[in-house]
Amino acid sequence: MPQLPPITKALLIANIGLFLLQWAVGDLSAGVLPSDSVLSWLMLWPLSNGFDAFSPGASFMPWQLLTYAFLHGGFNHLFFNMLALFMFGAPLEQTWGQKRFLTYYLVCVAGAGVCQLLMAWFTQSVAPVVGASGGVFGLLLAYGMLFPNQRVMLLFPPIPMKARTFVIVFGAIELFLGATGWQ
Repeated sequence: MPQLPPITKALLIANIGLFLLQWAVGDLSAGVLPSDSVLSWLMLWPLSNGFDAFSPGASFMPWQLLTYAFLHGGFNHLFFNMLALFMFGAPLEQTWGQKRFLTYYLVCVAGAGVCQLLMAWFTQSVAPVVGASGGVFGLLLAYGMLFPNQRVMLLFPPIPMKARTFVIVFGAIELFLGATGWQ
C-alpha cells in the first residue's frame, strides 16, 4: 500500500482527533455539543441574532468558515467523510502537490460554508453546521474531472462505475435530498 500523502494524512488525523475530543466533551448521540463547550465555537452558526435553541448566545465568527469542517455529527458522518477524503484526497494531493491540494480543499470548505450560511438565511435556520462534506464534495468533483474514466466502486450496492458517472449520480442524489429536505 502506498504511503499516504502528508496533507491528506494531517487532515485525517485532525478530523479524527477533534472527533475524539467532541466525543469526550459532548453528546454526539444528539449531534450537538453543550453550549458552554469550547468546541461549539468551532461550529458554523447562522448569521442570525435571534434566539438559538441549540446554544443561546452562540453566533457566527469568521473562523467558523473553516473550523466547522473538522467537527462531525456522529461516527457515520465522520467515517464516510474520512473514507472519501482518503479515496479522493490522496490521488489529488499526489497530482497537485501539497500546497495546491490544501488550498483547494480549504477553498471548498469555505465556499460550502458560505453556501450553508446563505441557505440558513433563506430558511431561517438556527442550527449549526458541522462536517467536512463541503470539502469532500469539492475533492469528489475534482477527482471526477481529472480522472473521469477511473473506476470507482460504490459501497452500497457494490457497483463499479466511472468517476465521472459517480460524480453526476452522487451530485444528483444529494441535490434531490437537499432540495426535498430528506437529508
